[in-house]
Amino acid sequence: MNFRKGKHREDPEINLIPFIDVLLVILIFLMVTTTYSKFTALQITLPTADAEKAIEQPLEINVGVDAQGHYAIDNAQVAARDAAALAEELKNAANAKGQGRKDPVIIINADATAAHQSVINVLEAARLAGFEKVTFAAQAGKK
Repeated sequence: MNFRKGKHREDPEINLIPFIDVLLVILIFLMVTTTYSKFTALQITLPTADAEKAIEQPLEINVGVDAQGHYAIDNAQVAARDAAALAEELKNAANAKGQGRKDPVIIINADATAAHQSVINVLEAARLAGFEKVTFAAQAGKK
């Protein structure tokens, strides 16, 4: 039994107005609950020092290591090949330069292609000689 013989059916359609209303309410809710961060720099006044510059420079001993594993102490090549002999050379250089001052700074200038063991020998020699301050020299990279 078809009671709707002369009438044709309307196509169903989605009503978007309630959907848009719900999205606007969600948008307003998100906007209200969002916290905005402000990146501010701290206003800091750094302390100043009125101390005089150090008159006495620390005693520096430059140790060079080339790519073949040869050592030079203060630009004078040494024949030492192991850590014990290199420690003696470091002590002699400290005594010659030190004039009674203690605790020199050992600066290691190693070639970029020098063997790792050669640099470790210098570190071990500094330890055997009793020098605690060791640093490495490097040149600035190219930008």
